[in-house]
Amino acid sequence: MEECEALCTRMAIMVNGRFRCLGSVQHLKNRFGDGYTIILRVGGPDGDLLPVMKFIESELSGSTLKEKHRNMLQYQLPSSRTSLTHIFSILAKNKETLRIEDYSVTQTTLDQVFVNFAKDQSDDYHSKDSVRRRDVAIEVPTLSCSPAAAEGGAALGESVM
Repeated sequence: MEECEALCTRMAIMVNGRFRCLGSVQHLKNRFGDGYTIILRVGGPDGDLLPVMKFIESELSGSTLKEKHRNMLQYQLPSSRTSLTHIFSILAKNKETLRIEDYSVTQTTLDQVFVNFAKDQSDDYHSKDSVRRRDVAIEVPTLSCSPAAAEGGAALGESVM
Protein backbone atom coordinates (compact mmCIF):
# COMPACT_ATOMS: atom_id res chain seq x y z
CA MET A 1 0.00 0.00 0.00
CA GLU A 2 2.88 2.41 0.63
CA GLU A 3 3.81 2.15 -3.06
CA CYS A 4 0.26 3.02 -4.06
CA GLU A 5 0.21 6.05 -1.79
CA ALA A 6 3.57 7.23 -3.15
CA LEU A 7 2.95 6.63 -6.85
CA CYS A 8 -0.78 6.98 -7.49
CA THR A 9 -2.77 10.17 -7.66
CA ARG A 10 -6.10 8.33 -7.69
CA MET A 11 -7.16 4.89 -6.52
CA ALA A 12 -10.17 2.71 -7.22
CA ILE A 13 -11.80 0.18 -4.92
CA MET A 14 -13.52 -2.87 -6.33
CA VAL A 15 -15.58 -5.23 -4.15
CA ASN A 16 -16.85 -8.56 -5.41
CA GLY A 17 -15.80 -7.59 -8.95
CA ARG A 18 -17.77 -4.33 -8.89
CA PHE A 19 -16.26 -0.86 -9.11
CA ARG A 20 -17.27 0.98 -5.91
CA CYS A 21 -15.34 4.25 -5.63
CA LEU A 22 -12.54 6.36 -7.10
CA GLY A 23 -10.55 9.16 -5.53
CA SER A 24 -7.28 10.43 -4.14
CA VAL A 25 -5.70 8.67 -1.18
CA GLN A 26 -6.66 11.50 1.17
CA HIS A 27 -10.23 11.56 -0.16
CA LEU A 28 -10.61 7.83 0.49
CA LYS A 29 -9.15 8.16 3.99
CA ASN A 30 -11.46 11.06 4.84
CA ARG A 31 -14.55 9.42 3.42
CA PHE A 32 -14.13 5.80 4.47
CA GLY A 33 -11.53 5.91 7.26
CA ASP A 34 -12.26 5.40 10.93
CA GLY A 35 -10.57 8.60 12.05
CA TYR A 36 -7.48 8.45 14.23
CA THR A 37 -5.40 5.77 15.92
CA ILE A 38 -3.90 6.81 19.27
CA ILE A 39 -1.05 4.78 20.73
CA LEU A 40 0.07 5.52 24.30
CA ARG A 41 3.04 4.08 26.17
CA VAL A 42 2.77 4.38 29.95
CA GLY A 43 5.91 4.51 32.10
CA GLY A 44 6.67 3.77 35.69
CA PRO A 45 7.66 0.59 37.49
CA ASP A 46 4.20 -0.96 37.44
CA GLY A 47 2.87 0.61 34.24
CA ASP A 48 -0.60 1.19 35.69
CA LEU A 49 -2.91 1.53 32.68
CA LEU A 50 -6.21 1.98 34.53
CA PRO A 51 -5.91 5.75 35.21
CA VAL A 52 -4.96 6.37 31.58
CA MET A 53 -7.86 4.24 30.33
CA LYS A 54 -10.35 6.12 32.53
CA PHE A 55 -8.91 9.44 31.39
CA ILE A 56 -9.13 8.60 27.67
CA GLU A 57 -12.69 7.30 28.00
CA SER A 58 -13.80 10.44 29.85
CA GLU A 59 -11.95 13.03 27.75
CA LEU A 60 -12.26 11.44 24.30
CA SER A 61 -15.79 10.15 24.10
CA GLY A 62 -16.35 7.67 21.32
CA SER A 63 -12.85 6.20 21.60
CA THR A 64 -12.59 2.43 21.36
CA LEU A 65 -9.82 0.42 22.99
CA LYS A 66 -8.33 -1.80 20.27
CA GLU A 67 -5.23 -3.21 21.96
CA LYS A 68 -3.88 -3.38 25.49
CA HIS A 69 -0.45 -4.71 26.36
CA ARG A 70 1.84 -4.54 29.36
CA ASN A 71 2.45 -0.76 29.14
CA MET A 72 0.79 0.17 25.84
CA LEU A 73 -2.74 1.16 24.84
CA GLN A 74 -4.14 1.61 21.35
CA TYR A 75 -7.40 3.46 20.74
CA GLN A 76 -9.47 4.13 17.64
CA LEU A 77 -11.27 7.47 17.59
CA PRO A 78 -13.70 8.72 14.94
CA SER A 79 -12.56 12.04 13.47
CA SER A 80 -16.13 13.35 13.69
CA ARG A 81 -15.94 13.27 17.52
CA THR A 82 -12.91 15.54 18.01
CA SER A 83 -10.06 17.39 16.37
CA LEU A 84 -6.33 16.74 16.31
CA THR A 85 -5.81 19.96 18.25
CA HIS A 86 -7.98 18.72 21.09
CA ILE A 87 -6.31 15.29 21.19
CA PHE A 88 -2.79 16.69 21.29
CA SER A 89 -3.64 19.41 23.83
CA ILE A 90 -5.20 17.06 26.40
CA LEU A 91 -2.42 14.51 25.99
CA ALA A 92 0.30 17.18 26.36
CA LYS A 93 -1.36 18.73 29.44
CA ASN A 94 -1.80 15.39 31.23
CA LYS A 95 1.34 13.58 30.11
CA GLU A 96 3.17 14.01 33.42
CA THR A 97 0.26 13.24 35.76
CA LEU A 98 -0.69 10.07 33.86
CA ARG A 99 2.95 8.96 33.42
CA ILE A 100 2.64 8.78 29.64
CA GLU A 101 6.15 8.28 28.25
CA ASP A 102 5.16 8.86 24.64
CA TYR A 103 2.15 8.87 22.40
CA SER A 104 1.33 9.03 18.72
CA VAL A 105 -1.78 10.01 16.83
CA THR A 106 -2.07 8.80 13.24
CA GLN A 107 -4.70 8.88 10.57
CA THR A 108 -6.31 5.61 9.58
CA THR A 109 -4.04 3.76 7.15
CA LEU A 110 -5.01 2.97 3.60
CA ASP A 111 -4.97 -0.75 4.47
CA GLN A 112 -7.57 -0.16 7.18
CA VAL A 113 -9.65 1.91 4.75
CA PHE A 114 -9.74 -0.92 2.19
CA VAL A 115 -10.52 -3.56 4.80
CA ASN A 116 -13.33 -1.48 6.34
CA PHE A 117 -14.73 -0.49 2.95
CA ALA A 118 -14.69 -4.06 1.65
CA LYS A 119 -16.30 -5.33 4.86
CA ASP A 120 -19.05 -2.70 4.73
CA GLN A 121 -19.74 -3.34 1.06
CA SER A 122 -19.79 -7.12 1.43
CA ASP A 123 -22.09 -6.80 4.47
CA ASP A 124 -24.43 -4.63 2.39
CA TYR A 125 -24.21 -7.13 -0.47
CA HIS A 126 -25.04 -10.06 1.77
CA SER A 127 -27.86 -8.24 3.53
CA LYS A 128 -29.41 -7.28 0.17
CA ASP A 129 -28.90 -10.84 -1.03
CA SER A 130 -30.60 -12.28 2.03
CA VAL A 131 -33.55 -9.93 1.52
CA ARG A 132 -33.93 -11.17 -2.03
CA ARG A 133 -33.85 -14.80 -0.92
CA ARG A 134 -36.05 -14.42 2.13
CA ASP A 135 -38.78 -17.03 2.36
CA VAL A 136 -42.28 -15.72 2.61
CA ALA A 137 -44.78 -17.58 4.76
CA ILE A 138 -48.40 -17.39 3.67
CA GLU A 139 -51.11 -18.39 6.05
CA VAL A 140 -53.76 -20.57 4.47
CA PRO A 141 -57.01 -20.95 6.36
CA THR A 142 -57.86 -24.52 7.25
CA LEU A 143 -60.89 -26.04 5.60
CA SER A 144 -63.62 -27.38 7.79
CA CYS A 145 -66.29 -29.73 6.62
CA SER A 146 -69.97 -29.29 7.31
CA PRO A 147 -71.68 -32.36 8.84
CA ALA A 148 -73.37 -33.14 5.51
CA ALA A 149 -70.10 -32.96 3.63
CA ALA A 150 -68.39 -35.18 6.18
CA GLU A 151 -71.07 -37.91 5.77
CA GLY A 152 -71.42 -38.20 2.06
CA GLY A 153 -69.46 -35.44 0.46
CA ALA A 154 -70.55 -32.02 -0.55
CA ALA A 155 -73.33 -31.72 -3.03
CA LEU A 156 -72.77 -29.85 -6.19
CA GLY A 157 -73.07 -26.12 -5.62
CA GLU A 158 -72.31 -26.31 -1.92
CA SER A 159 -69.15 -24.67 -0.74
CA VAL A 160 -67.06 -26.37 1.82
CA MET A 161 -65.24 -24.03 4.17
